[in-house]
Amino acid sequence: MLGIIVGCFIWYFNTASGERALKTMRSNNSGGLERVVKVYSDSGELIHTYEGKIDLQDTEYGNKVLFDLDGKRIVIYNATVISEEK
Repeated sequence: MLGIIVGCFIWYFNTASGERALKTMRSNNSGGLERVVKVYSDSGELIHTYEGKIDLQDTEYGNKVLFDLDGKRIVIYNATVISEEK
């Protein structure tokens, strides 16, 4: 029985969904991942770029993104936010 459970865990964490879940868990436990976050206006103009260890949170409606960087809380409303891992 234990072998089946271990086998299921190994299988799950080798799927794309499992790898994403594992990365999310690592990000939550370590305070984020090294990222570059770019914020764009509605017209496509780059407003600001943030770099560092960032753990992003968004709302279910997609109109707000927040994260902490260098001890400061950053909240972005109604903008296009692109996050890229380093």
